[in-house]
Amino acid sequence: MSTADELVVTHDEDAHRFEGRLDGRVVALMDYVPQGGSWAFTHTEVVPEHENEGLPTKVVEAALNTVRDRGLRVVPACSFVRLHVRRHAEDYADIL
Repeated sequence: MSTADELVVTHDEDAHRFEGRLDGRVVALMDYVPQGGSWAFTHTEVVPEHENEGLPTKVVEAALNTVRDRGLRVVPACSFVRLHVRRHAEDYADIL
């Protein structure tokens, strides 16, 4: 099992943040700003010891799925999110 498979992603609506946790510790996160019928994804990060493990991708995918489930749109203001949706344009065209 990879580290990404062990990641638990939660949504802290009050903080406008998605968090990825390993053993209860936040190791990846993505912040957003609600803007009417859309969320602007503004910042993504991962702790240095977990870089190159795919953790931010899992957090971003959970956030994108939440946007879709709520009938919202996404504004990919963060460069990491922008690159992810560009690489998977066919998967996210309906929420851009």
